[in-house]
Amino acid sequence: MEQQRKADVLLPIRMTPAFRGGKLTPWGGEKLKTVFGKQIEKIPTGESLEVSCIPGLESRDPEGRKLTELIDAEGERMVGRFAGQPFPLLLKLIDAREPLSVQVHPDNAYAHAHEQGKLGKTEAWLILDAPEDGELVYGIVPGTDLETLRAASEAGSAVAPLLRRVKVRAGDVCYIPAGCVHAIGAGITLYEIQQSSDITYRFYDWDRTDAQGRRRELHLDKALAVTDLSVALEPLRAEDAPGVHRLLDRDYFTLDLIRTEGCETLPALREFGMLTALEGDVRLAWEGGDMPLKKGETCFLPCASPRLRLEGTGLAALSMPVWKDA
Repeated sequence: MEQQRKADVLLPIRMTPAFRGGKLTPWGGEKLKTVFGKQIEKIPTGESLEVSCIPGLESRDPEGRKLTELIDAEGERMVGRFAGQPFPLLLKLIDAREPLSVQVHPDNAYAHAHEQGKLGKTEAWLILDAPEDGELVYGIVPGTDLETLRAASEAGSAVAPLLRRVKVRAGDVCYIPAGCVHAIGAGITLYEIQQSSDITYRFYDWDRTDAQGRRRELHLDKALAVTDLSVALEPLRAEDAPGVHRLLDRDYFTLDLIRTEGCETLPALREFGMLTALEGDVRLAWEGGDMPLKKGETCFLPCASPRLRLEGTGLAALSMPVWKDA
C-alpha cells in the first residue's frame, strides 16, 4: 500500500486516472497511450483526468478507492481547509489530434445561478507538445461586438475570422479565465489545471459530424451571455533553467514548473498539491522513502504530507488550490 501513516503524516498517493474518450472526445487520439503509457480503452481518447472528483469520472488510489472516498476518510489531513467543501480543482492531460470546439466557460456566479449551483471554470494550459505551426484560439478579435459575434456564430463557419489565434510551442503557458473564448488546436498535447467543473458552452465545432452525419450540440445563448470580449492575453514562456518556477498564482490555483538536475525541494503545500511528471527520470522523495514517477504519472500530495523533494533529472508540474476566506 503506497499510502502509509506515521503519526499525523500522510504520504503522497499515486493516482489512477479516469478517461473521457470515444464519442465524448471525437477530437482525441491515442497519445495518452503511446506517449504516456495510459491504459485507455477507447480510440480516440482525448482526456486523462489525473486528479478528479467529477461524479462518474473520479480518479483513484492504487487500491481502487475513489479520491472522494479518501477525502471523506481523512478530511483536513487530505485537503486542509477544503475538507467539507466541494473539491476545488480538476487536473487533466489532453491529446488533441483534431481541434477542439470553440468554447467558453462561465464564472462561479453564472454557473451557480444557471447550472444547479456548480462551480464556474477558470483554467490554464501548459503546452507539452505542438506541431511547428501549432496554434490556439485565445479570445476574440479586438473590436468585435456581441451582435457581430452572435450573427457570425449563428451562420456557423462565419465565426472563424473573428477568432483570435496565437502560435504556441512546448513550454508555453496560457491562462484562460472564465469568459475567455478558446479552442485547442490540432496536434497539441497539454497539461490542464482548472476549477472542478464540467460546464462547457460551444460556439462552433468546425462543422464536424459523427458517423451518422450529426453535429454536436451548440450553446450559443449561454456562450454569448458569459463571453468577455475584452480578454486578449498572450502565452507565457516557462523557464528552462533548473529550479522551482512559479508560473501562475491566480484566483483558484497556482502552477509551478520544477526542473531538477539532482534535487529540488517542493514549495510548501497550500491545502494540498498535485504533482505530475512530464519529462526525464524523476522520483518524489521524503525522509525515509521515495516514489519513482513515470512520464505522465500524477501524485496527490495530502495536506499532511512530509517535506517533499523531486530528485533525478527531469521536469514536473505542481498545482495547488488557492483558499479564499469567506
